[in-house]
Amino acid sequence: MPRHKKGNKISGWLVVDKPRGMGSTQVVSFTRRLFNAQKNGHCGTLDPFATGVLPIAFGEATKLIPYVTDGEKEYEFVLYFGEETDTLDTEGQVVAISDVIPSEAEIRAVLSEFVGEIIQIPPAYSAIKIDGKRAYDLVRQGEEVQIPERKIKIYELELLEMLTNRTARLRVRCSKGTYVRTLGADIARKLGSCGYLKELRRTKCGNFDLSQKILLENIKNMEYGEALLKSLLPVMTCLRDIAVIAVGKEDAKKLKLGQGLSPKMLDVKNFIGQEAAAVFENELVAIVRIDERKISPVRVFNFD
Repeated sequence: MPRHKKGNKISGWLVVDKPRGMGSTQVVSFTRRLFNAQKNGHCGTLDPFATGVLPIAFGEATKLIPYVTDGEKEYEFVLYFGEETDTLDTEGQVVAISDVIPSEAEIRAVLSEFVGEIIQIPPAYSAIKIDGKRAYDLVRQGEEVQIPERKIKIYELELLEMLTNRTARLRVRCSKGTYVRTLGADIARKLGSCGYLKELRRTKCGNFDLSQKILLENIKNMEYGEALLKSLLPVMTCLRDIAVIAVGKEDAKKLKLGQGLSPKMLDVKNFIGQEAAAVFENELVAIVRIDERKISPVRVFNFD
C-alpha cells in the first residue's frame, strides 16, 4: 500500500520576517509543525545573523521556489569600519584592525565602482559546498578552504546614513548569489580600511517584500484554523512578472498529464519564446514554455 504523507495538504506562501539568531531551516521546520503541513521549503538562505524577508513555500508553491530564488534581492546593512572578523559579521573573531576610518564623502565616492557586474569571492564562513561539505563546517574543522570567485550583479548601491563616525547604513539591490558580508568587507578594503557587518536585513526577495511580512511571534499566537490559513498568500503571488494565459477544461487536463498544446488555439503570439502561467478558472494549472509549434508544460500543479 502507498504511504500517505503526514500532515495537511496546504499550498501557498508565508513571508516570514526572520528573526536574528534563527537559521532558515529552523524556520522551515517550525512553520511546517505550526501548520501541520505535508511539505514546505524556503527561498534564499539567510544566515542566523541576518533578519528579514524569508519566503516559505507550502505544498504546490514549492515547485515555484526557483522563480523566487533566481530573482533579485534587496538588503540594508550596517558596515562597521576599522576592524574585520573572520566571518565578516558580528559572530566571528577580529582578524584585522585599521586606523583608517573613511568619511561620508569618501564612502559615497567609491560605491559606483561596485555597481554592475563584479567579481566576488564568497566568505569561507558560508554555506557553499566544497567537495560535498559546507565551507563553514570545513573551516571550523581547521581545514584550509579555497572558494572560487563568482560573477554577480549589483544593480543599486547607496549610502543611506552615517550612524557614527565608524558605522554606515547602506542599501543594495543585487542578483542571486551575492554575499553582502563580502561586499561590505570589499568596500572597506577599497577605502584603505577594513570592516564587517553589524547588521544585515533582507528587504526584498524576488517579488516578496517587507510589506507582506509576518512575524513568527504573531503566527505562534494563532490557533490552527482560518486565521492561520489566511496568513498564507496564494501560490501565484510570486509570479507577478509572468504572462498569464487562460485555458479550457480539456487543455488543463492535457497539461496536467504532461501533454503539450497547439499554440494556434490560444492567443499567445506575443509570448513566443517565453514562459507563461496557464490557468483554468483562476487556478494555476502549469508553467508552460511557448514556442511557435507547441505550448509545453514545464511544471504542473495539482491542488486536488
